[in-house]
Amino acid sequence: MELLEFLYGTLPGRVLLKPLTGRGVSAAAGAFLDSRLSRPLVTPFIRRSGIRPEDYLPDPGNSFNDYFCRRIRPELRPLDPDPDHLLAPCDGLLTVYPIAQDLVLPVKQSLYRVSDLLRSRALARRYDGGNCLVFRLRVDHYHRYIYPASGLKSPTWRIRGVYHTVQPVALRRRPVFCENTREYTLLRTERFGTLLQMEVGAMLVGRIANLDRDRAEVRRGEEKGCFQYGGSTIILLTEPGRLRVRENFRSRPEVPVRLGEALGSALRAEKTYNSNATEDRIWNT
Repeated sequence: MELLEFLYGTLPGRVLLKPLTGRGVSAAAGAFLDSRLSRPLVTPFIRRSGIRPEDYLPDPGNSFNDYFCRRIRPELRPLDPDPDHLLAPCDGLLTVYPIAQDLVLPVKQSLYRVSDLLRSRALARRYDGGNCLVFRLRVDHYHRYIYPASGLKSPTWRIRGVYHTVQPVALRRRPVFCENTREYTLLRTERFGTLLQMEVGAMLVGRIANLDRDRAEVRRGEEKGCFQYGGSTIILLTEPGRLRVRENFRSRPEVPVRLGEALGSALRAEKTYNSNATEDRIWNT
């Protein structure tokens, strides 16, 4: 943590930070972690992170990244059975923010605009007055993620960027989510309106590996993809008047959640989509 304070909190650190957050460093780290040479790192990682190997399916991989994307035993991540409940898409530390006049209103972090996050003012207007749910994944979390509801998904849109850490020390000083490489998908659902699910990469790879980039019907709880090594983030945007978030998630920042847990309940609203030109472009890609 002292190193991150130096990098983000001092002038010399910020000079060093630029090459460290570039795609070249992350690409080189990723190539090594994909190779058989990285396999000896697995055992120290398990010890350091407090991971219980017995919680996971047998690991058939030959690299560190193969182990990092290991699959958990399904019985340890049961899905909440009520279709009126929005599922947590991943394990992580959840903070719920209101969206007001395009601004995400954080606690002890940098302000940022939804339009900057999406690089689209037109699309951002759909979520004004709704919620921004941010799931921060540490390296010891399970790094596969799912769709939180059933519906029709759009193609995946990728926004190229850099790879800041998603640790709070960086979030306090920079609009990290608007600068990092990220991908997002729109999900038209019956109960929750049009959800937006975004995956954000982070320092030292944080590679986003989504399984399917085509428009298709998806099922609640179906796997969407995984992150390879690096702390990472998932962001869910919900439209106003469509989701009642559980009170315990609103009461404080970074509440631990598990994949498949209920985040809140659907609020009944007229089923309308009212897409604009930007959304039409996303859906028709």
